[in-house]
Amino acid sequence: MSQIDDLHSRITAALDRISQGLEGISESAGEADVSEMDALRQQLEDEKTANAQLEERLKRSKEKLDALESSAEDAARAQRDGLTKLDSDLQSLRRANSQLRDNNQALREANAAGVSEPHLINKAMLSELEGLRAARAADRAETEAVLGELTRIANAAAADNSEDA
Repeated sequence: MSQIDDLHSRITAALDRISQGLEGISESAGEADVSEMDALRQQLEDEKTANAQLEERLKRSKEKLDALESSAEDAARAQRDGLTKLDSDLQSLRRANSQLRDNNQALREANAAGVSEPHLINKAMLSELEGLRAARAADRAETEAVLGELTRIANAAAADNSEDA
């Protein structure tokens, strides 16, 4: 029986040690769970804050984009109007030059037939030269308008790229 009592006391001591071990584990696990939960809550709050900041940045970016698109549309409309007027002026100038060349040709033919005066032909030639100079100036203005618009577009694209970086 002494062996039974000895075994009984050994089993009881082992069960007590196991019980104490489990209590220690549950206490430390409880503390770990609480601190882990606090850490997770803090991370969640940090993520919510970051998400709100990103949403605000996205909202500002969309507003900037809308403003840029609106101003680009206005600029494009103004540019189209300017180019339409320039094209109309060029067409008118080209018609006038064509008519002037036809008139000069008729004057030269009349002079060859001996019907007109040479000083009128000279005046007509000077007018034709002036018309050609005006046509060249109009072509140059058109080229400068196109180059100006292309430069503006390139600068805007470069500015957009630098903002994105």
